[in-house]
Amino acid sequence: MPDILVTDDGPIRTIRMNRPEKKNALTLDMYETMAAAIASTATNNDIRCLLMAGAPDVYCAGNDIGDFIKMATGAGALGQPILDFLYALARCEKPIVAAVNGNAVGVGTTMLLHFDHVVAGDSAKLSTPFVALGLVPEAASSLIAPRLMGQVRAFSLLVMGRPLAAQEAKEAGIVNTVVPAAQTEESALAIAHEIAALPAQGVLMSRRLMRGAPDEIIKRIDEEGEAFKARLKSPEAQAALMAFMTRKKK
Repeated sequence: MPDILVTDDGPIRTIRMNRPEKKNALTLDMYETMAAAIASTATNNDIRCLLMAGAPDVYCAGNDIGDFIKMATGAGALGQPILDFLYALARCEKPIVAAVNGNAVGVGTTMLLHFDHVVAGDSAKLSTPFVALGLVPEAASSLIAPRLMGQVRAFSLLVMGRPLAAQEAKEAGIVNTVVPAAQTEESALAIAHEIAALPAQGVLMSRRLMRGAPDEIIKRIDEEGEAFKARLKSPEAQAALMAFMTRKKK
């Protein structure tokens, strides 16, 4: 089966990360498919809300470390599909709901900062181990997280890499609703239908007013991208990534 499943059911488009054997670690192809699935809703008036989901026991383990190793060793550059996905999130004008179970690591957490309603199972855990890998935060999280959570909690999450349990993420303003894990997707789908039933233009204009123009977010995505590329080539990052891969193989 494809690593990303895109299905339309009435007014809801579900984008499901479907690589459970790798804990939904994202490859460049997966980013490309998700970016297209989000961007194409701009011209599809039938779709009123997006639902992002993972597997029952894991949301997303972040970027595929193998891709990072290739980038760090010069065998590849920071993939354009990653940036395209982040741009698609920043520019998306359709509301996005997420159903999060299990671990949401790295971009699995930072993508949530762009969503409108996040439903988390009570066993969900959010973490961003960028700095521990010699890297920097991405997805404009260095801009959005301090505004959302405050500087102190954002530093703890983004720099120190301290994870947030579901209830802690709710208290920090990243998660809207915490439910029993078995009810996560059902609850998220109900929220998506609730949003889709609202007057479409009213939702669109209200969301635009609340979010403002995406220019500042795009600018920060680009700034973080340049820093990320530089860090990937650094001795710190290369050593940390290789150590991570060695631990995984043991």
